[in-house]
Amino acid sequence: MGNSYAGQLRTTRFEEVLHNSIEASLRSNTIVPRPVFSQLYLETEQTLAQDGRTENDDEDDEDGSESNSPPTSYQMKLPPEGCCTTDGFCQAGKDLRLSSIASDPLDVPPGLMLVGVKSPSLPDNLLVCAVDRRFLPDERGLNALLGFSGNCMGCGEKGFRYFTEFSNHINLKLSTQPKKQKYLKYHLYRNNQGILVKGAPICWRGNDSRMRQIRSILPEGHLTSDEQPPNLALTQPSHIPGCHTGSHAEPQAADVPHTLINGNHAVPSTAQPPLNQAAPGRPSAPAGPHPNAGPPKKRHKGWSPESSANSVPESAVKSPPSSLALSTLSVSSVITNGARSGTNKGREMLNRETASVQSSSQGSSTPLAPPELSVTVPDQLLNHCRLQPVIFKGHGPLPHLTGNVTEVLVSSLLQSCYLSSQTLPRVYQHYGPSPIQPLSTEMQILLTVYYLVQLGSEQVPLIQDLEQIFMRSWRESHLSEIRQFQQAQTPGTQGRHYGIETLPGLPQHLSLPPQSQQPLTPSQLPWLAQLAASSCGEGVVVFGEEVRSLAQGLQKTFSRLMDGRLKNTNYVVIIVTSPGQETQSCVVVTGKHQCRALAESMFTPSEGLKEINLQLSTGVAQELIHYCNSLGQDGDMDSLLDSASVDPNEASPLSSSQESPGERKHSQSPKETQSPKDLHMQGSKDAPSPKETAPSPKDKCSEYSVEWHEVRPIQLAVARKLLSHVCAIADSSTQNLDLGSFDRISFLILVPPSEVAYQQTVLQLWSSGVLRELGGLEQECVSQQDAERYVVKMDQSAKARIDNLLQEAHRKSYTLYILVHDHAHWDICSSSCSRSDSGLGLVDQLLNSRQVKDAANILILHVTSFPFALQTQCTRISPYNEIHWPSAFSNDVDLYHERMRYFGVSELLESTRSGSSLPLMRSDSSFESMASTLEERFPKLHSAVIRTIVLIQHYCVALMAVSGRISSSHNLHKHTSVETMEIVQSLLTAAQQCPAHHGHMVLLRIPSLALAAWAHRRLSTVRKQLGLEENFEIILGNPSQALTIGRTFTDQIKTWLKIQDAEWVPHTYLELEALPCILILSGAEPLGESLPRSLKYCDLRVINCSYLHRTTLEQELGLAAYLVKAESRPPHNPGPGSDVIESDAEKLSSTDNEEEEGQENRDSPLPSSQPPPSCPESGGAEPPSARSAVSPNVPKGTSDTIQSPSKSQTQLQPQPSSQPYPYARTSPLPQHQPVVQSYPQIQTTSQLQSQPQSQIQSQPNAQPHTQTPTQLQPLSQSQIPSKSTSSSSSSPRTPSPHPSCSWVRGVSRPPSVLLPRALYDIITASDSSGLPRFSSFLPHISVAWASSFRPLLSKMMTCTEQSLYYRQWTVPRSYHMDSSNRTEGRSDNFHPRRLLLSGPPQVGKTGAYLHFLGILSRMLIRLMEVDIYDEEDINCNVQAEGVQYHPANARWPATDIMKTMPFDYIIHDAKYDDISVVYCPGFKPSVEGNPVRQEDVYLRRRTSRIKLSKYAAYNTYHHCEQCHQYLGFSPRYQIYESTLHAFTFTHLLLGEDIQLYFIIPKSKEHYFSFSQPGGQLESMRLPLTSEWSPDCIKSPIFTPTTGHHEHGLFNLYHAMDGASHLHILVVKEYEMAVYKKYWPNHIMLVLPTVFNGAGIGAAHFLIKELSYHNLELERSRRLEGGGPAGDVWPFIILADDSCVMWNAVDLDGRSGPMEQAVSLKHVLQHMEACPDLAQYGLCGIRKWSSRGHAGNKQWEPFSRGHLHDFLLLNVDRSQNVQYDQNRFTCHDVDFTLRLHSAGLLVCRFNSFSVMKKQIAIGGYRTFIIKTKMTDVPTSVGPSQYICAPDSKHLFLATPAQLLLEKYLQHTSQKLFPLSTKNYSHPVLSVDCYLNLGPEVTVCFVSSRPHSVNISTTGLLFSGLLLCFADAFVTSGFLKKFTFLKGATLCVISADRSSLRQTVGRLELEEQWRFRLSDEFQTANAKEDRPLFFLTGKHI
Repeated sequence: MGNSYAGQLRTTRFEEVLHNSIEASLRSNTIVPRPVFSQLYLETEQTLAQDGRTENDDEDDEDGSESNSPPTSYQMKLPPEGCCTTDGFCQAGKDLRLSSIASDPLDVPPGLMLVGVKSPSLPDNLLVCAVDRRFLPDERGLNALLGFSGNCMGCGEKGFRYFTEFSNHINLKLSTQPKKQKYLKYHLYRNNQGILVKGAPICWRGNDSRMRQIRSILPEGHLTSDEQPPNLALTQPSHIPGCHTGSHAEPQAADVPHTLINGNHAVPSTAQPPLNQAAPGRPSAPAGPHPNAGPPKKRHKGWSPESSANSVPESAVKSPPSSLALSTLSVSSVITNGARSGTNKGREMLNRETASVQSSSQGSSTPLAPPELSVTVPDQLLNHCRLQPVIFKGHGPLPHLTGNVTEVLVSSLLQSCYLSSQTLPRVYQHYGPSPIQPLSTEMQILLTVYYLVQLGSEQVPLIQDLEQIFMRSWRESHLSEIRQFQQAQTPGTQGRHYGIETLPGLPQHLSLPPQSQQPLTPSQLPWLAQLAASSCGEGVVVFGEEVRSLAQGLQKTFSRLMDGRLKNTNYVVIIVTSPGQETQSCVVVTGKHQCRALAESMFTPSEGLKEINLQLSTGVAQELIHYCNSLGQDGDMDSLLDSASVDPNEASPLSSSQESPGERKHSQSPKETQSPKDLHMQGSKDAPSPKETAPSPKDKCSEYSVEWHEVRPIQLAVARKLLSHVCAIADSSTQNLDLGSFDRISFLILVPPSEVAYQQTVLQLWSSGVLRELGGLEQECVSQQDAERYVVKMDQSAKARIDNLLQEAHRKSYTLYILVHDHAHWDICSSSCSRSDSGLGLVDQLLNSRQVKDAANILILHVTSFPFALQTQCTRISPYNEIHWPSAFSNDVDLYHERMRYFGVSELLESTRSGSSLPLMRSDSSFESMASTLEERFPKLHSAVIRTIVLIQHYCVALMAVSGRISSSHNLHKHTSVETMEIVQSLLTAAQQCPAHHGHMVLLRIPSLALAAWAHRRLSTVRKQLGLEENFEIILGNPSQALTIGRTFTDQIKTWLKIQDAEWVPHTYLELEALPCILILSGAEPLGESLPRSLKYCDLRVINCSYLHRTTLEQELGLAAYLVKAESRPPHNPGPGSDVIESDAEKLSSTDNEEEEGQENRDSPLPSSQPPPSCPESGGAEPPSARSAVSPNVPKGTSDTIQSPSKSQTQLQPQPSSQPYPYARTSPLPQHQPVVQSYPQIQTTSQLQSQPQSQIQSQPNAQPHTQTPTQLQPLSQSQIPSKSTSSSSSSPRTPSPHPSCSWVRGVSRPPSVLLPRALYDIITASDSSGLPRFSSFLPHISVAWASSFRPLLSKMMTCTEQSLYYRQWTVPRSYHMDSSNRTEGRSDNFHPRRLLLSGPPQVGKTGAYLHFLGILSRMLIRLMEVDIYDEEDINCNVQAEGVQYHPANARWPATDIMKTMPFDYIIHDAKYDDISVVYCPGFKPSVEGNPVRQEDVYLRRRTSRIKLSKYAAYNTYHHCEQCHQYLGFSPRYQIYESTLHAFTFTHLLLGEDIQLYFIIPKSKEHYFSFSQPGGQLESMRLPLTSEWSPDCIKSPIFTPTTGHHEHGLFNLYHAMDGASHLHILVVKEYEMAVYKKYWPNHIMLVLPTVFNGAGIGAAHFLIKELSYHNLELERSRRLEGGGPAGDVWPFIILADDSCVMWNAVDLDGRSGPMEQAVSLKHVLQHMEACPDLAQYGLCGIRKWSSRGHAGNKQWEPFSRGHLHDFLLLNVDRSQNVQYDQNRFTCHDVDFTLRLHSAGLLVCRFNSFSVMKKQIAIGGYRTFIIKTKMTDVPTSVGPSQYICAPDSKHLFLATPAQLLLEKYLQHTSQKLFPLSTKNYSHPVLSVDCYLNLGPEVTVCFVSSRPHSVNISTTGLLFSGLLLCFADAFVTSGFLKKFTFLKGATLCVISADRSSLRQTVGRLELEEQWRFRLSDEFQTANAKEDRPLFFLTGKHI
């Protein structure tokens, strides 16, 4: 039933919507998630296939009325008896025919609309019915719900739920299945007479086969209105009752199918105002279409329109704010803009998509009028009227134009605006009982007249303004309805966003007719429009009731134009309101200025430049040039120049000085400083020329210093921010970037095809030191040619470079390649839409290729100041991968302590509002008036040609006037402007004020290359004729050419920069620092060239005013972005004019890359009421640069005057007591004259003269450093970029021979910017909220607005919110490179390895990303490196015997030889340098001891940074593809799938059954045997000794660990080189969960609960005893299986969790034994293959040291001694020797000594070594000793570890054994006083080794029978230590040893009774004296089972 193309609930769609809903909710906690199922309810987006059909077209064909499928047989239900069956009547007998009931009043319920039903039996009539609009499609044929709901308009029966049921009721009598698409045919509406008439056909998709054919044959995205068939009559898209009151008999062209962008129907409903908007003006996260408030599917009968009127909860619905946004056209209007003939495919731009009459006459956007209605364009229209009229199509078809059509332009721009403003989002169409209606045609026309009336005579209409007027009017007329969509807001925010705002398009005194009252009728429209137009005189003329058709109106307009009656008229509005017809309209622009501007805006930028080139090349502009050369009565420029030409050897008139500059300063009165106009002619003619003052060795400027490439703190912060984003990609679960697999980086920086930008990037890269960090370039100083390999211009040569990089990246998978796309907004054209010779589309072709996207080791970083074009609905960059330049200040707190502060666009804007007398940004009225006059005189010339020629003439005249070569009688200043005179005068005089001739730069921006070349030639000619060649340089900045300057100026720069290279020439503008020059910067747009800080004037008076996009405007203004000293601009009070771009902590604005760039645009200059900042600096707090800031020549009084200017200034001129912002204005005065108001902190001579003479004379010169702490530095020196310079203020009595350098003063303030008047008005305008007007313009030429009904930008938006706003409300045009990235809102649509860095122009982005490359390289190297303990062996005996036991190359130890080798009791591991030495008879210790305590070990142990080998062990942060399965990412097993198994065994020492737990992953269960599958764990499988496999390790590896779940090196996959092995982590019970989380695929042995507080001894004890128990079980299992019991492998490996790499000694090395990395597999297999290995109790390997064997002359491959960290333990032979389960420290020393004494062989393989990584946290050596009372660690001294029994003492919450060990370690000097530093008299320790501190020697002996002990004959012991003495210790055993008199005895037991029993059993009282006070216990509570010990003295 019904339509089948909507409401399809698919599984994939469900998953997508669910994902998007979750993602949207995660992005912001202020966004209400959109209900998933309400999104699914309507399938509002259809993907258009290449043939123009959607995916569901096949389904539509089944339902369409013109389907080719055979009709379905249908048996109509018989009507009930007695019912009426007459055609045209319903079953109740009521008439339904339109002809019968057209005049009857009909009651249409809310939410329903009248529809005409086509009856097969009544072909000439329609039946009237009411249908719920939700079940009808919109004007695009979309969004109709399945099913039907309607009422009968005859009998009034309501609630028909099925169209079958309804068709039976109205007697359609169908033979086929009733389908609403086939029979619901037309909208019905009432005309002006109230008669119900047939309206537009209902737009069922597929209904009109002709439209489908048109869709299929037109190119994608270009179904424009100009390309429709001329006979296709289309009417208004939606006819809502009460909305359109005019007659619809005349069809209109408004029902054109809407835009097809990217193959989608991109109409407003696909991007509606966010219903879930959380705050006014803040966009929601990018998401798909918004849900419609619709009924349930047709099967749900409980729904009715009335009940659902409030079905959308108020909390979930909200309308957009109504603040001002100046937009161009919405997406839905793209279709109606005519494609201009001759333009490239898709290259037309929205705000100038007007078509010439020729193209529109061939394919008009409206049905062509009949021939009798054609209009003839008069001949000679352009010559006669001197203008080319522009006709804006409005409502209705435009008549056909004939005759002189080339002199008229036709634009569909206005018509597109009308259409987009009437295309309501569907969400507004169905809400509430009174549906929201769009603006009526009449209201649109009236508002258009209002807008035109209030425009100034020189203003050009902006469609952006008009569109916003429509939107505001619509919002105000439906305010109550729209507010129902809002969530609850505060009254303040509601009023702010919905109150009436000051729009530039609508004067406040013109009230809007409220649409909620009586609608505006066509009959009222003409006289209301004429009434409005009457207020502006003849400016706007309205033809209304006097014209009957548009053709008549146009003919009348042309005739009046030819008669001259429209000379003072700018616009003619033609309105046709005929009864029974739709209202028609059009607008004819007849103002000369407006016509020219609109005509030029029709050109694309490239076409405009071609037109300029054509006019220059054909000589059309010569007449203008000759005209400008004439100066009227003052003569001719060329003749004056000829008379002024001089011999090159003649002195310049500039040197004809009658008085010195200093004298002139003295003689000038304060009053003269106020009149800049009187000073323009003085200039610098009194200054000496460079020839006369050639720089001598003494003529050096001490104030000049340049440092371009310092990295500022904020750049470091951004670099780290970039790095953190890269790490976030790597850390995410998507596995899109595996940083751990890369060992180095490489990069390629892509820059626009500008030679200067290329060289600038190369220079910065070379200076940054990044290349030296890459590791590939070892030389100390990398040449600049090396840097060129890493930078490429994006021209045709780039393809080969990137192809090479792709091939290299494919080969070198372990190298991470970074593609840095700098100035990323420059080329975003699609490669498919670009010509191969245009140079565009390269970025798309190269960076968006499949090879780059799929390469896992290529990362793309886009860098731009204008990211808007990359932030669309189809962007490839995730919003989470955007990095915005941060604010340098937060709540007035300096976050980065920057010395420089950024001065950008918002500060420029603020300078125009701050009340300064001369703002930094201004326009030139005299230039504008002259250019305007010439534009009228030369109507055929492009305005850029006229303005450029006029401007260059101004410069030439100013040069002539300032040079002094032309007689002053000629009054040259009348022929130039004040602004130009100031620029030229300042340029010429600046260099004369500095001994080194430092000057400043004037930037002249001329986009046309041809005009720029002409300007360069003309200025150079004039300069030469005036003899000024050596005063300043004129540079042509052509992007495609290298920088060229004269040899003289090159030598000057080399002198300043101290460059010795004779071949050196400057390549970048940065290197022109302080060079006096005029830089003519050409090119369609700036390409990222950075300008020097000597830039003083930025002349933008001839840039194009036609392209009003945010990016275009901001990048031109960005040329003036600047850095100033931070001290000179306080962070507070940013002013009201902060730009939208810089209003929060993340703000940014615009483009470019430069190391010398500032921070941030947020803080604006101070308003005039702000007092000057005072920054007291004490001498102690001054930085070094500040200390040397004041010149020694500045006396104290001078400094005082500098610091407190207000006192002297009040005497000079009346002004407010608070000083203006120091550099908020730029003075037109010559720079050698005092500009007191502008620069109050710069000392001038005239200021000094205003002080009392006695005060001046009392200030001696010899006080150079007498500034008080409260004084400020002079402003002129406090703002130098890198180094401070002096402020050479003049002496009060004798003027300095070298005046202060003007360059120094120049760099202390930003440059002045001169703009065209039209742009100045736009840029300085702001809306009622203070938002700059241009920030709401269309962001980029390559994108379009998604809807006119979008919310407006808010001033409070952050950069992230702006990004989300543009991502939601802009779509790429068809020629945008992202237009092919179609699946909207899909996260997988983002390129996973693509980042976007955005920041204001000139802020330092290049330096930031270069530093990022450096730290990324260092991080990767750091990831591949590890800190290894690198310590020499300690306690080495220099007199070691030189016996060689084994051959040096022996592979395995010989058992018989090992038995003969002496056991080395001495401990050599450096980690034990703070423990007691074990006594060995042959050892002689060094004299000096080592008193370092164990707590300090981590602070002093020596480490080396070693690069990881391919056989390293890794922690949890490593994840590579090879490791996935090893770590648990196995396709066979679900991750985290493991089982817990209990295992119980009994041990005598533990006294009870011990229950352990094994956590065994499913993938590791084959290592264990179970009673049955999934049953009880029986044992761990062990191999047989006879088994061997090359890919298998036989020994199980046990790693006890605590606190190292992240950092422990448990990933042995690479270390084992793929070998099969059994690895078991031994963890404490309380850490089980966290270890399981981090290591889900590892086997874990969980220690019993009682061992939670135990030390490493307990872990090793349980491992060893469990392994022996398991060995017995395995032997039993083998016996049961019939195998040999004794052949089970008895070895296990005990490995520390910090073992990272293993090495083997290569004896064949050239320089002796060399170590090389080997795998753990190699080490273990070698050791396991040792013959007679079963004879050994314990084997181990050496600990690595970088000094290795350098000191050993002989190499012994095997030795007997202590083993640590990595042990191969024979659990069978060592069965009777256990680890001490109570030990916390030195447990391995104790175990080795007892193992050796038991007669077991201990062998160390010296040919292998293990590297241990330094892990600073966690581990078994981390002990916290805290009191019992609190958990907070307190400083408890070792003396408090023990106490007397039964005493009141502070008990400690620490194990007793640990307290005892720590006490003995730290207090052994007191306990064993005779033993301190007495190696020959050690302490006798029986059966155990305890650390008594490094100053005490311990002699270990075993009491076991047949034990191996050292000979103690003749040895006198200084003490005896008995720790838990067992039955083997007897009194007879102790009597074998001799003790010194006074030796100390210490007996340790578990309790007091056993302590007494031990004393009695061993008869100790015979030889030892005890006192009652010598009994102690550890400081534990009774329940913690303290240990007791007794001390005594030997008698």
